[in-house]
Amino acid sequence: MKANRICNFNAGPAALPLAVLEEIQGSLLDYKGTGMSVMEMSHRSKEFDAIINDAISRTRRLLQLDERFHVIFVQGGASLQFSMIPMNLLADGRSADYVNTGTWAANAIKEARMLNKTVSVVASSEDRQFTYIPRDIAFNPDAVYVHLTSNNTIRGTQWAAFPETQGVPIVADMSSDIMSRPFDAGRFGLIYAGAQKNIGPAGVCMVIIRDDMLKRVPANLPAMLKYTTYTSKNSLYNTPPSFAIYTVQLVLKWLEETVGGLGRMEALNRQKAAVVYRGIDDSGGFYRGTAEPGSRSLMNLTFRLPSEELEKRFLEEALKAGLGGLKGHRSVGGCRASLYNAVPLEAVEALAGFMQAFARKNG
Repeated sequence: MKANRICNFNAGPAALPLAVLEEIQGSLLDYKGTGMSVMEMSHRSKEFDAIINDAISRTRRLLQLDERFHVIFVQGGASLQFSMIPMNLLADGRSADYVNTGTWAANAIKEARMLNKTVSVVASSEDRQFTYIPRDIAFNPDAVYVHLTSNNTIRGTQWAAFPETQGVPIVADMSSDIMSRPFDAGRFGLIYAGAQKNIGPAGVCMVIIRDDMLKRVPANLPAMLKYTTYTSKNSLYNTPPSFAIYTVQLVLKWLEETVGGLGRMEALNRQKAAVVYRGIDDSGGFYRGTAEPGSRSLMNLTFRLPSEELEKRFLEEALKAGLGGLKGHRSVGGCRASLYNAVPLEAVEALAGFMQAFARKNG
């Protein structure tokens, strides 16, 4: 790690691979001999066409998507998808199942209901402050889709395995763990991910949508709110967030060519998470994980100290030690280490060492 760079545990916008930042730096003024930055070039140019198509191709390879799936790039973040999904996929008179595992899932439910759509909350972990992932859920066989949030950034929980939905397509918000592990994409009708946590910078949302879901899109929606607008124009109906898409393309290239794919990425992510969880569990109660062990996230590791005063001191001293972004979400407090793909193992080991030393000094 370079001495002038902090160990970045921010929850989003979050760490990007150093190699990607260096490649951007090297091409910032002159992208591949064009004499201009990607930020300056036309989104209709052959150079940008190659960038967006490479990002799509790499997504397809990494997730092993078959020909039924379309990869598009949409503005508005994951939050816009909370309303776009029911607008496009949930016809009047039909119902969709939602699982409430925290703030972002709750926001998706709220947005769908605001549109007067029929939503059935078939499971929730609110009874224990969203500290676990519900099990043994009875989904409705006639639901149009099942909506899940794959990883809860605020409470630090994650679906270790996706539930059996009896053929009902899954729609998933994967903003904070997409590309962190392999999974069977064939069971998903739609996947969406705000890029700023695990695959790129803020400003673009990746959406992966299956052909059969596209057939549900009504014709009378505004153009920018219809998935078919994006799939028919390769996300180039209007000017897209081109520089953000370029960065996503480089991150996907790094995942594929440097890391070696999602299987290798998952193994590294498990190794990183184990280092920090071991530090929490072996601290004699000085650190207390807030997620139930069977539901712990590999991406966002949340924990508390014996007092808020100690938490404040922990965060201050961590920052002085070059460990940044460890403050918990403002809605819950505490501490949170986000170990996204781009966070290197040496940063995680530095955090674990600091945690051990701080506990010895203050325990």
